[in-house]
Amino acid sequence: MKKFAALALCMMLAVAASASSEGFEKKGFLTTKWCVENDMFKDCRLETVVCGYGGCNQNWEFGDPIKEEMVLYVHDDGKYYKVDLGHVERSELDEAMNRNEVTLIGSYDAKNNVIHVKEFKAPPPPKKSFFKGCL
Repeated sequence: MKKFAALALCMMLAVAASASSEGFEKKGFLTTKWCVENDMFKDCRLETVVCGYGGCNQNWEFGDPIKEEMVLYVHDDGKYYKVDLGHVERSELDEAMNRNEVTLIGSYDAKNNVIHVKEFKAPPPPKKSFFKGCL
């Protein structure tokens, strides 16, 4: 009876572990690998999304292959996760690129450190404010 209970418990834990990898959710700063490695977050250059490094737009021509290395940097972990956007259109990411508090939902491949994104949630844009003071 004890063996049966232990086996049932192990099976439930295995099912819960596999379900949690499918319902993976991580919140952090969505940017490119080059920007994280060069400690550029809010000031990250947008051409790094297309060709992979800062200043690459001077050498890149239309028709050249896109070098996309998007990552999610998590402040709490102090590390970044590679991002596979297979199910998300690139045009939808305008509101989330180079923003903090972006939540990626999908599955996680621990072996390759990749988040396979099925959907994402971007924070609302910052509120408008005006400058109080003299110039």
